Amino acid sequence: MEQTGANTNQYLTFCLGRELFAFEIGSVREVLEMTKITPVPATPEFMRGVINLRGHVVPVIDLRKKLGMSEARDTLDTCIIICELLVDDEPASVGLVVDSVREVAEIADRDIEPAPSLGTHVSANMLQGMARQDTEFVMLLDINTVLTGNELQALDRKGHLSGTHDNASGSEIETRSQSSSMNACNQGGFVS
Repeated sequence: MEQTGANTNQYLTFCLGRELFAFEIGSVREVLEMTKITPVPATPEFMRGVINLRGHVVPVIDLRKKLGMSEARDTLDTCIIICELLVDDEPASVGLVVDSVREVAEIADRDIEPAPSLGTHVSANMLQGMARQDTEFVMLLDINTVLTGNELQALDRKGHLSGTHDNASGSEIETRSQSSSMNACNQGGFVS
């Protein structure tokens, strides 16, 4: 990517169906292979359950359901992105199930456009913007608005949110996924 003094940020890109999304790398703590998720009764439909992450209970959200997309079966590429967000100004971790993780991409601020108010099934308030990556558009999600304050507080009251940020700095991602999960969105391979 050409560097001409423009600010660039790193984003973890991932797929839901054939659509490409990304989270700013500073909010991502690690990527896990799909693991056993323990269901929790009386939670929203988009909540898959909880996992044990090094002794911490971490809620796991089905991002497809949360964004109003159709349900899909888990595959070898399905993984859980562990993100850190703020709940009442305290850091908390949440897992987000995605179809596959693609890569860490650098995106210049000048390449990010405002989120459209029409034409996408994702609520505009969840998007930081949209960027072009090669021939595709990347929807840049804001982790702090994917879940509403009421949803976060409900999870917190049930004791499902805990600070698990003790292992990673904002610039490092711990990866516990095989190289096979780094495939392009339903296209069989990824190019670095």
